[in-house]
Amino acid sequence: MFRDIPQSIEVTQGHLKALEAWRKAQGMERKRLLRQIPPETGKLLALLLANCPPGDAAEVGTGAGYSALWLALACRATKRKLTTFELDPAKAELARQSLSSADVLDVVELREADALAGLKSLSNLAFCFIDAERNMAKEAYELALAALPKGGVIAVDNAISHAEEFPEFLYEAEMDPRVDAVIVPIGSGLLVCRKV
Repeated sequence: MFRDIPQSIEVTQGHLKALEAWRKAQGMERKRLLRQIPPETGKLLALLLANCPPGDAAEVGTGAGYSALWLALACRATKRKLTTFELDPAKAELARQSLSSADVLDVVELREADALAGLKSLSNLAFCFIDAERNMAKEAYELALAALPKGGVIAVDNAISHAEEFPEFLYEAEMDPRVDAVIVPIGSGLLVCRKV
């Protein structure tokens, strides 16, 4: 997966990282910042997805599409599809451009729609990455968990950097008898849960 990343994906990832740095340097307001995962988190997500049982993937919170590009690598390697949800029209348009430029629309479907309603409509789900507002995490987690087979994985970003925004959820997820869970100190902190 990582030894032969297509140039179209690498170039698009580089463009998104540069755009993120430029927006930060301009002092743009928080909602206009891209707040993308670091590459090591993207690689871990791709590895987790590639090792899931058969089934497709979902992403709650597309942003500019950076993490979807990492997940697309795993989808291509394992013949899966990713459905990613983004409500913000400006971010959805940027993601649409990014996914098209990276030439991953064969494995990634962007839905400019509410992820919670969207998760209810997905079948054959094996993996879910939750990277949205923290107040959505619990409901997204429950919806994804209900759809996952044994061995399916949920990953939730910002489990260290923004832990104070959803401490009850993080505690409940780590104690949930339906999953094996751990918070991985990578990037902003990644809660990884495997359905038992």
